[in-house]
Amino acid sequence: MIFKRRDTRPLLRTIGEFFWPRGGWRRAATYILHRMRRLPDSPERICIGIAAGLYVSFLPLYGLHFVTAALVAWIFRGNILAALLATFYGNPLTFPLMAAGGLELGGRLLGTEVRMSVSGVINAIGRAGSELTHNLFTVITGDPVHWGRLISFWHDVYLPYMVGGLLLGLPFAVAAYFVHLPLVRAYQRSRQKRLKQRFEVARQRQRALETGDET
Repeated sequence: MIFKRRDTRPLLRTIGEFFWPRGGWRRAATYILHRMRRLPDSPERICIGIAAGLYVSFLPLYGLHFVTAALVAWIFRGNILAALLATFYGNPLTFPLMAAGGLELGGRLLGTEVRMSVSGVINAIGRAGSELTHNLFTVITGDPVHWGRLISFWHDVYLPYMVGGLLLGLPFAVAAYFVHLPLVRAYQRSRQKRLKQRFEVARQRQRALETGDET
């Protein structure tokens, strides 16, 4: 296949590069920003997409960030590819901060004090996922269904996280739009200028060749 890797990466290496890319997070971030600026669309639509991707990253929708970002960008007429690329803002380095902020804000708004650390939240997600898996397999095994961990996870983690994330992500999304807008505009103007200069150079060379042929 054309886009298939020549060397298959081991599982541990794949997991490791998810948390720390081969070139480091700085190089990965630079590459993503470069790709977003080069998208063939208006600066406004690109930046709406970036804002949508960043906003969705604040929500506890792990595994569904791409789909949700694309949907939000489509609703607000933003660039969908920019939204997908902008979900990169939610990564193993920023997720703990987003989760802590969302839980703190959501807990205060709902009047429920969240006493879990980020590691505690991860453990709660694991326990809830384990119970959900168990319940799904009860159709085959016939074991009794348990909902205690899922109900506790919903009230103690997911609901405050979602409420807090919905509100906390808004100012960051708006800020992302206005921060990226002049950068994308400047990049596109610079790129158009470079393309125009290349076109002029090519046209001058063509004229010189035609003049040389006539003489």
